[in-house]
Amino acid sequence: MAVWDDVVGQERVQEQLSAAARDADAHVTAHAAGEPVPPASKMTHAWLFTGPPGSGRVTAARAFAAALQCTSPDRALGGTPGCGFCDGCHTALIGTHADVSWIAATGTQILVSDMRDTVRKSFTAPANGRWQVILVEDAERLNEKSANAVLKAVEEPAPRTVWLMCAPSVEDVLPTIRSRCRHLTLRTPPVAAVADVLIRRDGVEPDLAATAARATQGHIGRARRLATDERARARRGAVLKLPLRVEDIGGCLRAAQELVDAAADDAKQVAEETDVKETEELRAALGASEGGRMPRGTAGLMKELEDLQKRRKTRTQRDSLDLALTDLTGFYRDVLALQMGSRVALANDDVRDSLDRIARGSTPESTLRRIEAIVACRDALEGNVAPLLAVEAMTVALRAG
Repeated sequence: MAVWDDVVGQERVQEQLSAAARDADAHVTAHAAGEPVPPASKMTHAWLFTGPPGSGRVTAARAFAAALQCTSPDRALGGTPGCGFCDGCHTALIGTHADVSWIAATGTQILVSDMRDTVRKSFTAPANGRWQVILVEDAERLNEKSANAVLKAVEEPAPRTVWLMCAPSVEDVLPTIRSRCRHLTLRTPPVAAVADVLIRRDGVEPDLAATAARATQGHIGRARRLATDERARARRGAVLKLPLRVEDIGGCLRAAQELVDAAADDAKQVAEETDVKETEELRAALGASEGGRMPRGTAGLMKELEDLQKRRKTRTQRDSLDLALTDLTGFYRDVLALQMGSRVALANDDVRDSLDRIARGSTPESTLRRIEAIVACRDALEGNVAPLLAVEAMTVALRAG
């Protein structure tokens, strides 16, 4: 399977990246042979992948990183780099390639301390003689200091260093950075294409695949999780029952508390899976005996790890809440479609009875106000308002309509 097979519904972007990978390969091959290096017109040192959630911008960047590191012998026969089977492709895709660095926000921001070593590495030659690739998954989360550190590296890059940055939109990235990047815009994949991927690659039953793809409105990652994780389906079911539970103030407050508790449980589950392992690995690296005290002078390192884990837990809870609010927005979008007599396909047709009940009992104007209340809740969470207060305000506004 070629690395491009995971880039769903993005034919134009795939063509651009394939052409750039061919130019990049010709550049490396000529340099290794001591021949004149051809101009890499379709290749550049910095790329910005943007697109709505679920469009696969990180997947596209990961595929491109693998294609740049491809060592398949088929390249000499005219094959496109990115076979998916060679050591270069495989290690780049699973995140163990020595010349591919991954940067993702563990908290609400990417701090300059998170970028310092990566920026330093970007000025070194690639270990395997091909490309030094830096992939920033959440470029919109760079704060002022970390963005300035990246800017210096992008302005004066090493000869074979490539920056791949991903963000929801161009406006989310510092103007001085985006002006030095080649911009690729991804679109939301068609629902049918997402369902096909779930059936072919994940072995999901066709009906369940179609329901998951439709419910997530083309979001590949969420559709896969919804189709393969029973707990995710249960959480979505609970969220979609919320509009029927806000008939009085008591119901509003209970629904808000349950929503926040579910998000906290998600964060706790992630912490249980990763925090203990990270802590034990660091203790072993620092020379602590099992069950014994930490060596002198290592308390600061343990505190840094605890702070990172705390930031990650906060972000996981916020992301889980945001996912629930996205599902809730989709519910009221379907209600509005029914009220307006639109022929658009319903994302939540599996709860049609609830949609019909809310649509009959309210007006399009009240539905729009409810959608605005959800948007206001998301804005409040982004502004670090206490989650319970933000969600309670939203559920009371949903009741008022």
